[in-house]
Amino acid sequence: MRSRYSAFVLGLTEYLLLTWHPSTRPESVELEPGAHWLGLEIKDHRLTGADRAEVTFVARFRVAGRAVRQHENSRFVREGGYWLYVDGDVC
Repeated sequence: MRSRYSAFVLGLTEYLLLTWHPSTRPESVELEPGAHWLGLEIKDHRLTGADRAEVTFVARFRVAGRAVRQHENSRFVREGGYWLYVDGDVC
C-alpha cells in the first residue's frame, strides 16, 4: 500500500498498473492533475487468507486548494511473491 501511495505522489502510473491485479486492472490510470499529496495513514491491515489481505487507509491531498481525503478499505492478493491491488471500498 505504501509503495502504491508513493507511486501516486510521484506520478508513476506504470507502477500502479504493474501492481494492480490483472482481473481488475484498467487499461490506463489517470491521475488528478495538480494534486498535492499530504500524507498516508494506515488505519488497519489484516490477512484474510494465506495470500489475501485488506488494508484500510486514509490518503490526504489537495486539488485546486480543496482538501480531499480518500478513505478506503483495499483488498490485495499475493501472486508470485508480489502483493497486487484487487479493489477497494470507499469508506
